[in-house]
Amino acid sequence: MYQDLKGKYEEKKQEITKRLQDFKKLSEEDIFYEMCFCILTPQSKGRRADKAVQELKRRNFKNNPFNPSPFLEKNIRFHNTKAKRLLILQKDYNKIKKGLDNISSPEDKRLFLLENINGYGLKEASHFLRNTGHENLAILDRHILKNLQKYNVIKEVPRHLSKSQYLDIEKKFGGFSKKVNIPMDHLDLLFWSFETGEVFK
Repeated sequence: MYQDLKGKYEEKKQEITKRLQDFKKLSEEDIFYEMCFCILTPQSKGRRADKAVQELKRRNFKNNPFNPSPFLEKNIRFHNTKAKRLLILQKDYNKIKKGLDNISSPEDKRLFLLENINGYGLKEASHFLRNTGHENLAILDRHILKNLQKYNVIKEVPRHLSKSQYLDIEKKFGGFSKKVNIPMDHLDLLFWSFETGEVFK
């Protein structure tokens, strides 16, 4: 039943594995900008969010904060709100990073991020943690949910996800991952590539 999925995975397995390994090698500066990236991604395309982050990096936003709103406007929806969130993050980053470093489990780190970063929900916190080398957390965006429905993991794509719904689907995603013998983090990037044509982040 899942031969098509396994075949597509074998085609991209090497690329996906390398991408996930890269996530584990980020510098301190990269980690900050990944945190920024995940503030910018909701309702904006990943490549556009990355373009905005590269501009922030070029202008040394981490060490020299400025109002980033003009640099977000072309690529990011709700750019004024997200600019404010980036400035709050820049101010609080050292405290947040220290808190994260004192927590061992990815699940507890995710809860800490929810409580401490303005603009993070379960999806954004999971995304940040995956992009910084953590494993087995689901990033339930529309691309992933669409594919989970396609493979009958869920009956339909929910319009809104409560915390309990999110965790329930994450559990089902984990079960499906074991059934097809493809790690959940690999499946995430594979499903994403089905929709966007590339293995990104």
